[in-house]
Amino acid sequence: MSTLRDVLAASPLPRLEAHVLWRQVLGVSRAWLIAHDTDPLTAGQLAAYRALESRRLAGEPIAYIVGHREFWGRDFHVTPAVLVPRPDTEVLVECGLGAIASLSAPRVLELGTGSGIVALTLALERPDAQVLATDVSAAALAVAQMNARALGAKLLFSLGNWYDTGLSLGTCDLIVSNPPYIDARDAHLVQGDLRFEPSVALTDGADGLAALRIIVHGAPAHLAAGGALCVEHGWDQAAAVRGLFQSSGFVDVASVQDLAGIERVTWGRLPA
Repeated sequence: MSTLRDVLAASPLPRLEAHVLWRQVLGVSRAWLIAHDTDPLTAGQLAAYRALESRRLAGEPIAYIVGHREFWGRDFHVTPAVLVPRPDTEVLVECGLGAIASLSAPRVLELGTGSGIVALTLALERPDAQVLATDVSAAALAVAQMNARALGAKLLFSLGNWYDTGLSLGTCDLIVSNPPYIDARDAHLVQGDLRFEPSVALTDGADGLAALRIIVHGAPAHLAAGGALCVEHGWDQAAAVRGLFQSSGFVDVASVQDLAGIERVTWGRLPA
């Protein structure tokens, strides 16, 4: 009879990915998995694992297979209706938290919330903040609302296309967004994990800057004096995005690097 150690040794998947799938099948912790790797496996357990393994070998993201992904130390529910949370986006959260660090009860708006990782993290890290999150996808909003309930976060959600939403946005102290910024001609859109993620959340269908133009140019009408805008963008877009900020009247414009040293987030403030 096969043991977990036998199956892991023969698996074509990286050991870490195989461990994640086995934890899903058996409903156990990583520590339990390591301690019991010589336990015999049943035919049913092997069949369940092979089904998940096949999905991963076909390229489906692990997060979709197991239904969740960690972000900022918290576990978020994930479905194919939303992007898979990525560590790079933690830079966007850090930027947002820094922008409102000196404010009491700040008003925060996230455009294109997806699974809600940014808005929910801001709301949980700053319980005094009034946070509103919007998305054009009702399915994505449902995932974000599910995460809010699971994590006990208090914020408002609204269905809308960027600033066009059913709720009055009012004047905000901070706007954050991780919009679709991949050029529609980019070959990566039909490769790897990206094939499985919602295209509307990956590309603007144009040059990768279309959504960013709308967000940056529209922000001054929704920000208080001294209010900040933070946006995530592509690896080669920082200079162009800084230009958008500057042409829209923002000051103290700067780009922030991610862990790989890539300028991943650009931010600026309106004059006070």
